[in-house]
Amino acid sequence: MEFSVIIESVISLFLIILVGVYGAKKKIITPQINKGLIDILIQITLPLMILSSFIFTYDDAIKSNAIKTFYYSIAAYIIVILVSYLLLLPIKNDKKIVLHFANVFTNTGYVGFPILNSIYGAEGIVYGSIFNMFFVIFVWTYGIILYKGNFQKKELKNELKKILLNPSIIAVCAGVIIMIFNIQLPGAILSSIRNIGNITGPLSMIIIGVIISDVKIKEYIKDWTIYYGIATKLILIPSIIYLISLLALATSKAVNTVIIMTAMPASAMTSILAETFDKEKDYAAVIVSVTTLLSLITVTILLKIIL
Repeated sequence: MEFSVIIESVISLFLIILVGVYGAKKKIITPQINKGLIDILIQITLPLMILSSFIFTYDDAIKSNAIKTFYYSIAAYIIVILVSYLLLLPIKNDKKIVLHFANVFTNTGYVGFPILNSIYGAEGIVYGSIFNMFFVIFVWTYGIILYKGNFQKKELKNELKKILLNPSIIAVCAGVIIMIFNIQLPGAILSSIRNIGNITGPLSMIIIGVIISDVKIKEYIKDWTIYYGIATKLILIPSIIYLISLLALATSKAVNTVIIMTAMPASAMTSILAETFDKEKDYAAVIVSVTTLLSLITVTILLKIIL
């Protein structure tokens, strides 16, 4: 892929983010409206984009890569968890919790999928959807444990229920069935699914813009852990994952997809759960916002290296 095309794709995403910032500053998009937009994204447009990505002609190589992505994704999560734990040993208290969560759980939905779609099209979304499935599983188990400490038996059942009923998980399962049995959907239904799914990219960038617009970064300029956390998230961990893939002699679109997903900025869930459990919520918002902005640079560089 031409580097100029990558640059154009990233600039396009950034410009849409600015639309979100403008909408928030002008009070066109209020916090309540943004919450509604997030619900629309998570419950409707993202699952349909995931589902539509499975509906195209597959060859044996794509099917083989889809299966391999399951293993690559699990391996990536294990490596990131271990590497993040070691890199964050100098950080103490709740800030360590926030940074570790941010390292492990990247913004697959708002940023990852639009970038994958611009690079690899539907094939990239297939691999990204598999990675995102593990994101959902881990965020509602390991992620909650990070912030809360542990689960009660009843709570564990509720969280497992959330995982099974998550729209993105349902979309992946439905997509896999369509892929395996080569199910042909009526043209009108397929067109509707794709058109709604195509909203995901622009909508996700607008949401990010709204989130960024309200963050008070100045208060944390002198906090060294912010800089260390950002470097860990956007540079060190993706570099380590990439080096491991080189040592393993693993090169494919599936491998690249996993590398790209681990290089994404901190998930918005970092901030949402920090506020829910009262763990450095302003600090978490800064990490999410700054990594999102800077990732437009770091991910562009990464794509230049691996593609």
